[in-house]
Amino acid sequence: MTTLKRKTTETEISLSINLDGKGDAHIRSGLPFFNHMLTLFSKHGFFDLELDLKGDLEVGAHHCLEDAGICLGRAIKEALGKKAGIKRFGCFVLPMDEALVRVALDLSGRGRLFFDLPDAKLKNIGVIEGESWSEFFRALSYEGGFTLHIDLIKGENTHHIMEAVFKAFARALDQAISQEQRLEGDTPSTKGTLI
Repeated sequence: MTTLKRKTTETEISLSINLDGKGDAHIRSGLPFFNHMLTLFSKHGFFDLELDLKGDLEVGAHHCLEDAGICLGRAIKEALGKKAGIKRFGCFVLPMDEALVRVALDLSGRGRLFFDLPDAKLKNIGVIEGESWSEFFRALSYEGGFTLHIDLIKGENTHHIMEAVFKAFARALDQAISQEQRLEGDTPSTKGTLI
């Protein structure tokens, strides 16, 4: 279990993750829909995840989502260590009713986000602004040190779209961190290292 804490003038976060878990989640963020999304991520990736998040929700959800992404990315990076023996790449296409989403990632050590979900498709849910989702995944991928592509193939309902995104991200990450027995513990790179 990897644990970290982060406190700023905008948020206070305690987060723990076990990438080799069973999918148990205990999420307390003050944002019911975000709780739901992280619970889905935990369940479908078989990650044990605990999050306690307090933030300045009176100004919106932006700081909370961005800082949660920072912490989750750092925790994933720390939990992976030198990434010896992992498959490194993951890709999953996930349907959720009318929504269809593709998530592909590379645990390369180079944090980048390619987020192809038009803002017009992402309506506000409670105090969570539609554009805050890209900030969450940007912080997550940059701090986690992985390249992340999130593409909306089709979809209309924001709830369904985001549910598909979080489930597909969980499945792609689960693929990427799984052990490749043929590597025999080596790093999955011709360079001999992942940054």
